[in-house]
Amino acid sequence: MHGRIWLAGVAVVLTAGCATEARPVAVPAAEPVTVEVAAASSGGACRLLDFAVIAKHTGGRFDVAAASERGDTHTCVVRAERAILPELTFTVTETSIDKSTFTMDVLPDGAKKVSKLGKIAYLRTLPKTAKVGPSAEVGWLATEGRLATLRWTCPRGTDKATAEAVAGKLVNLAKAIDTRRM
Repeated sequence: MHGRIWLAGVAVVLTAGCATEARPVAVPAAEPVTVEVAAASSGGACRLLDFAVIAKHTGGRFDVAAASERGDTHTCVVRAERAILPELTFTVTETSIDKSTFTMDVLPDGAKKVSKLGKIAYLRTLPKTAKVGPSAEVGWLATEGRLATLRWTCPRGTDKATAEAVAGKLVNLAKAIDTRRM
């Protein structure tokens, strides 16, 4: 019995010696991890956009998206994290209008008609303002009863020719968007 008590006492003394504080080991800080978040994760009309598809069709690199919904209208705005402009705004609204109503009420004066995009479509450029450069816009009546608009707002100091070139790229992007998924 004395042997067992003596063995238990030795075990307690040995483990008590292990409880002394060890010196902290310096570990180098890890590099920050960048996590890419899809535009679709913002909801709203952003569900129909993808940063890679936007870059493929327009050449613009965006990595921040914000969505808004009001009634039957869904909106998505995409920007680059470190820049306010350029900005791409995409709006989709449920509608019951037909081609003739679109032509009379939606088609802006001076807009060019676009073929092979929805039931009817247009493109136009807008002049610069005091705060932003010129804008390019593509609007269309999608086949499933949705009115859609893409608008690219250029930074100040951008010339109108650049906005006109962007308008053609927006047509290609618009053709790649499936508004039926809304």
